[in-house]
Amino acid sequence: MHQLDKDYWTKRYREDDAAWDTGSITPPLKEYIDQLPDKNISILIPGAGNAYEAEYLFSKGFSNVSIIDLSEEPLNNFKQRVPGFPSGHLLAGDFFDHQLQYDLIIEQTFFCALDPSLRKKYAEKMHALLKPGGKLVGLLFNDKLNADKPPFGGSKEEYAAYFEKQFRFKTFEPCYNSIKPRAGRELFINLVKVQQNASW
Repeated sequence: MHQLDKDYWTKRYREDDAAWDTGSITPPLKEYIDQLPDKNISILIPGAGNAYEAEYLFSKGFSNVSIIDLSEEPLNNFKQRVPGFPSGHLLAGDFFDHQLQYDLIIEQTFFCALDPSLRKKYAEKMHALLKPGGKLVGLLFNDKLNADKPPFGGSKEEYAAYFEKQFRFKTFEPCYNSIKPRAGRELFINLVKVQQNASW
């Protein structure tokens, strides 16, 4: 297993070894964003990479979007591509150390890049970073994938176990509008934060 630290990800970006990079926002997230009515909501995109989702949100007038990545390399790429984006919302650091709260967190190939041993911690941190009623929305691979390096895969049943105590599942289903290379291999999630002791 590789040490999935800042140096690992920086090296992959510098060597253009980013097979997960689609070059633009993918249809499932574009469709979701296009129906959001409030452009003032606070949004976080963790493990954002080249952050095409943030670029799209910014182009659509969303005014409170932040992205965080362990490596500064993709953040610098983003800054060059989207020079008008507020630099104070480009955060270099560890997602697990982040402390602010958001209305919406967008998941796009971050979960699958983490060591699988961190998945329970990921669900707990997402819960902590969301405001009451906040949403975790995005895509998870519904595919076995790799055991020794990212992307790490899994199944709906496995993933649901991490989230079921802290979130209400508004949507947790196979994705119908994935890009062609990921067709039949993705789940679209729309998970709503609930209070830890709430019964639902």
